[in-house]
Amino acid sequence: MQLGFIGTGTMGNPMARCLLEGGHRVAVYDIRREATTNLCEMGAHWADGPRAVAEASEVVFTSLPGPAEVEKVVLNPADGILTGLRPGNAYIDMTTNSPTVFRRIAEACRARGIEVLDAPVSGRPPNMTIMVGGDEAVFARHRHLLECMGKNVFYVGGTATGCIAKLVSQYLGYSNFIAAAEGLLIGAKAGIDLNVLAQIIPVSAGASRTFENLPRSVFSGEFISAGTLDIVAKDINLACELARDVQAPARIGVVVDDVFKRAQAQGLGQSGFPAVVQILEQMAGTELRAPRSK
Repeated sequence: MQLGFIGTGTMGNPMARCLLEGGHRVAVYDIRREATTNLCEMGAHWADGPRAVAEASEVVFTSLPGPAEVEKVVLNPADGILTGLRPGNAYIDMTTNSPTVFRRIAEACRARGIEVLDAPVSGRPPNMTIMVGGDEAVFARHRHLLECMGKNVFYVGGTATGCIAKLVSQYLGYSNFIAAAEGLLIGAKAGIDLNVLAQIIPVSAGASRTFENLPRSVFSGEFISAGTLDIVAKDINLACELARDVQAPARIGVVVDDVFKRAQAQGLGQSGFPAVVQILEQMAGTELRAPRSK
């Protein structure tokens, strides 16, 4: 099948690679051409922009930083995806996107006879989770492509429900991360061994998947992660925006959003997201550092 993939960064590159390994022909584009080099070496075709990708493809995927980038890539009247896709073709967005923005994009796609799905992801290909919104028949037609990239593929419901599911997941994950960091700071200020505490929490009531990032990335002071702080801050902000739109409480999220915004204000946006802990460390007047336990 002839596919297109726009946005071949940290997440998009391995997803496009999975499609190539699945035997599909793939046209690729990224604003940084070097981000497509390995894919072109595998047989992908470089296209000169979103329109060129769409003109060469039956299905176009995007994996972009956020809503503004998706709107531009899809709706740009001069070079957007919709200027190149033909009726009956499909567009699938794998960005963590705003439900409001995606509904607007989906409406524009359908007006031109283009099938559309929102399919944001969690984890890393080929074992990631994919949350899909849109017409169920469209999902059924394209499920085999999504299964090239993800292990857990969920049909959530109508348009933008994939976006909603992803934002809820992000809200929970990074709220848990901030809560875990605060808990460790309480322990550190009270004088207990952080390495021992880090062994206790995963096998007790405080366990969470995101906790693993603290001893791995924060204790060393390296704050390494595949995801940047700016990207996580964007996701939390979108989740809080969704909560306001549906009039749901998000009191914890307001605190988490504030901490990430403070980190951005201190120039930490392009650091790995665990660098946000430095804001909490400043508040506590202590650091979460511990030598690696043997």
